[in-house]
Amino acid sequence: MAKDKKQKIRRPSAQTPKGFRDYFGSEVDQRNAMLAQIAAVYHRYGFDPLESSAVETVEALGKFLPDVDRPNEGVFAWQEDADDNKPGDWLALRYDLTAPLARVFAQHRNDLPTPYRRYAMGPVWRNEKPGPGRFRQFYQCDADTVGSASVAADAEICAMLADTLEAVGIPRGDYIIRVNNRKVLNGVLETMGLVGEDTAARDAVLRTIDKFDKVGENGVRELLTKGRLDASGAYIDGVGLTDEQAGPVIAFLTSKGGDTATTLANLRVAVGQSQTGLSGVDELETIADLLAAQGYGPDRIEIDPSVVRGLGYYTGPVYEAELTFEILDEKGRKRQFGSVAGGGRYDDLVKRFTGQEVPGTGISIGVDRLLAALHAKGRLNSQASGPVVVTVMDRDRMADYQTMAAELRSAGIRAEVYLGNPKNFGNQLKYADKRQSPVAVIEGTDEHDRGVVQIKDLALGARLAAEMTTNEEWKSQPAQMEIKRGDLVDEVRRMIARAENADG
Repeated sequence: MAKDKKQKIRRPSAQTPKGFRDYFGSEVDQRNAMLAQIAAVYHRYGFDPLESSAVETVEALGKFLPDVDRPNEGVFAWQEDADDNKPGDWLALRYDLTAPLARVFAQHRNDLPTPYRRYAMGPVWRNEKPGPGRFRQFYQCDADTVGSASVAADAEICAMLADTLEAVGIPRGDYIIRVNNRKVLNGVLETMGLVGEDTAARDAVLRTIDKFDKVGENGVRELLTKGRLDASGAYIDGVGLTDEQAGPVIAFLTSKGGDTATTLANLRVAVGQSQTGLSGVDELETIADLLAAQGYGPDRIEIDPSVVRGLGYYTGPVYEAELTFEILDEKGRKRQFGSVAGGGRYDDLVKRFTGQEVPGTGISIGVDRLLAALHAKGRLNSQASGPVVVTVMDRDRMADYQTMAAELRSAGIRAEVYLGNPKNFGNQLKYADKRQSPVAVIEGTDEHDRGVVQIKDLALGARLAAEMTTNEEWKSQPAQMEIKRGDLVDEVRRMIARAENADG
């Protein structure tokens, strides 16, 4: 008889799912620190935190509805088991933090103050094709005011956004917040005669306007009229408007002047006699006046009609925060860092649940983008300092080592005892290096009997090691010193402070 062959064990692949990634140590610490800085600004403006469920019904999310071919289109969705012969609900991970806010406000509106001011931070998930720098899970950081129709709420959001950027380390001169208004664009469309039932032509114009930052004025003009050749040489059909019909759109997109007054005057010309458009220009003027009264001039927040992203979604003012400094791309070319936040007024979101229009306005900050910007400017150290490591020279004296660590922790110093195999002391120091530990504490039997400990400045030691040629030099280097046992906390604190000052 043939011998029984052992069944091969199939082991799972130790890889993150496509479009996801893991975050370690300093990455998590830096993100948490930034979230705390942002939350502090939001809290100072009177916004309350909200933590809603990560799972919503697909019906509540609204934007992505299940279909026959692919019910989880755009979101990560699943259907609950049937209950009493009724099909189970479709549930999905949230794809942003705004849709859950609409559900929360509609559900709890009788208990919440109006206006309701909330901020929310957390991961969102999108079932989209991943790419370089584009993940299926990422963090958003939102603040919204629901229940106020006053553009003072929009002005406040813009001011808060400026304060937030500065709080996390983006100085004035390195950012600009640009403000536009969907009502102005609606006025332009009215002037062109694109209102009422002709939704196809209107949508085609909106899609073309959205390409303004890529193809520029001439490109938009060509796409609105006869069409154009793209960079690959392919011909793209135009919308088919006449030059006269396309004129208001071009006037709208290029109406930014040398100052706010000039820009507003140009916009009034672009919207013609449209009352909707003129109302939008008046709102922009009010926002500019409110910001100026608080000291937020056009060097920080400006009216800029070239902001067109999101105009199809928002119903009023729309704003975008852009970082203006240059970085080098993957090919070594200089380019501006670009947008890190966006938002605007949406007056129809809660209406889906209640049937009543509830005004709202808000902002969403891309935390990962902000962190990348600070790294690009050299304002974040990717190597965060680890804990002080208390080494183990005698495993029978573990209580003494734990006591040292407890004293350091009580003084607010991050510390741990080495809990691996203490047999090889060199491995303990390698462990401390891998942890980016600033200091190692060493106490053998001789030191214990004499009431002293050795403390080793690991960062300084690494810099000096290349210069040492003998054991005598190594022992005499200033990176390691003997101190009284009772001075442990004070000397470790001084050593850490010296290392931090050297890094700074």
